[in-house]
Amino acid sequence: MGALGELDQRLFTRVAAGRLPGAGPALGRLSRAADHGRLWLGTAAGLGLVGGPTARRAALRGLGSLALASATVNTLVKWTARRPRPLLDGVPPVRLLRRQPHTTSFPSGHAASAAAFATGVALESTRYGALVAPVAAGVAFSRVYVGVHFPGDVLAGVALGAGAALLTCRRWPPRAAVPERERPAVPAPALPRGRGLVVLVNKRAGSGAPGAAPAPGELLRDLLPEAELVDCGPDGDFAALLAEAADRAAGAGGVLGVCGGDGSVNAVARAAADRRLALAVFPGGTLNHFALDLGVPDVESAAVAVDRGEAVAVDIGAARTGTGERLRFLNTFSIGLYPELVRIRENLEARWGKWPAAAVALARVLRTAHPVELEVDGRPRRLWLLFAGNGRYVPDGFAPVFRPRLDDGLLDLRLVDGDRRLARTRVVAAALLGALHHSRVYTADRVPRVELSGLGDTGTGILACDGEVVPGTDRLLLEKDRAALVVYRPARPLDEVRADARRAVATARHRRRAGGRRLPADGGPPG
Repeated sequence: MGALGELDQRLFTRVAAGRLPGAGPALGRLSRAADHGRLWLGTAAGLGLVGGPTARRAALRGLGSLALASATVNTLVKWTARRPRPLLDGVPPVRLLRRQPHTTSFPSGHAASAAAFATGVALESTRYGALVAPVAAGVAFSRVYVGVHFPGDVLAGVALGAGAALLTCRRWPPRAAVPERERPAVPAPALPRGRGLVVLVNKRAGSGAPGAAPAPGELLRDLLPEAELVDCGPDGDFAALLAEAADRAAGAGGVLGVCGGDGSVNAVARAAADRRLALAVFPGGTLNHFALDLGVPDVESAAVAVDRGEAVAVDIGAARTGTGERLRFLNTFSIGLYPELVRIRENLEARWGKWPAAAVALARVLRTAHPVELEVDGRPRRLWLLFAGNGRYVPDGFAPVFRPRLDDGLLDLRLVDGDRRLARTRVVAAALLGALHHSRVYTADRVPRVELSGLGDTGTGILACDGEVVPGTDRLLLEKDRAALVVYRPARPLDEVRADARRAVATARHRRRAGGRRLPADGGPPG
């Protein structure tokens, strides 16, 4: 046994001889709870049910990190090292697990899984990571305390688990807690208590688990009680309600707002830009891509920004047809596989539901789709996919996740070549292997504009703006409308903003319980 092995044995013996009054039974239960990742699966489910988008991303990254760490430890490292388990002579019988593990000792799989999950969660949210980390540390220590691992096994497992979590960042970069703040603030009306704000509330948008948190509309009434809320239910005519709400806001010199998912936000943003109105975005959907990229992760943040008049200007993507028509997009424009997938999904959605319909549509598109023939800046191309993002997306690979800025003046252009054999298979394989920048079937560039022609000659003839499929046209010019939309966004750190919002909600609810009497602290979000 080498010097490190002797040190490991001495440390194990010392822990075995130690006593932690009251902690023994708890550590044993904690160790058993982590068997087969059950503790972390339950934690991830809890985060997904009661948390918002950040919590769901943290849970997904934690589980992905755990899966990678577990596969590495249990299928590779353990069978390579083959270190025997510690002798249990010095461990008090009361601590021993009823079922002793039969695998080899090095490294600790429990410690690797705990560290991987905790690190993965922390990469997305330091707040949730701080809550999970003590539990993960307890699981790691418990493996020595109950006598099934040497301390060195645990330390190696922790290192492997943390490394696995960090490795996920290469394919899936964590979303920044707050997007870049270099963009300058722009003037926008300050609307105390929401006076002058007309908000279209799409009640069809999903906002998480029922009962997990107050409904966005309820929060809006607490935070901005003088705002006009226009509810659009499942049977409502969203387009008609939007036109009426936008005309009222423009006629009163006010501000247009939207509470819903990305589809609702896109439609209302176009109406606001057409009428030169400032826009307030209250995230109320499942993914909320635009709101998160903007730096408005929740209703409270948007409400405080509206109350204080804090805003930024963002770009809007524009696809200009040969007849002068302008198709605007906040997030993405695409031609090829994706528009065809959306078209098939929409045809199946009423019968199957959104996600089953999407899975069926994907399988059908991959089996039956054909490349699109067009010209890109005058050069004939045959493409499986043309993707143009409104701003630079990260990561640079095939699955863009988020945008650090919304005012960079650039289109994020990505192409998948349809002329080469097995192009779809090759681009997916290159993405998984991290070699996409070397792939001959995939190209990416950032450009201020790009001209597309020959679209009318293709068999599909369809395109998608922000996921909405529209008929194709023979010629398009994709470009940016610089700083075309003013959107409310808090200027202060989000922790301060949320603290203000919590006080405002408490005041509003206290006022209601008091029977509507005006309280000394009555008002909108504190300034």
